[in-house]
Amino acid sequence: VQLQASGGGLVQPGGSLRLSCAASGRTFSARAVGWFRQAPGKEREFVAAISQSGAATAYGDSVRGRFTISRDNAKNTVDLQMVSLKPEDSALYYCAVHSMGLLLRPYNDLEYKYWGQGTQVTVSS
Repeated sequence: VQLQASGGGLVQPGGSLRLSCAASGRTFSARAVGWFRQAPGKEREFVAAISQSGAATAYGDSVRGRFTISRDNAKNTVDLQMVSLKPEDSALYYCAVHSMGLLLRPYNDLEYKYWGQGTQVTVSS
């Protein structure tokens, strides 16, 4: 599975961005997918995840209520809609494919098997 994340950029505080993760391969549609982020000097942080079917989602505490994850298995894409962005949301955002289809421990990055190259999000005035 190869992943391509896109949609990052520079946005003012309070603004919105929509990230997209496009994948090759049939495995993508059978697995849960997550988004993580990492800012300079900080550990990688769980952002959101979605189950194989899209019926279950999970969010990190810092983004819950502001970010929404969705997927389109026909197109092999997973999107992350981000609103009310804050400067502390600035980071390199990665999408990753989980080893399973269900969301059991979506925050555990060790259980993700494939990773994209990341897309930079900068929130600044």
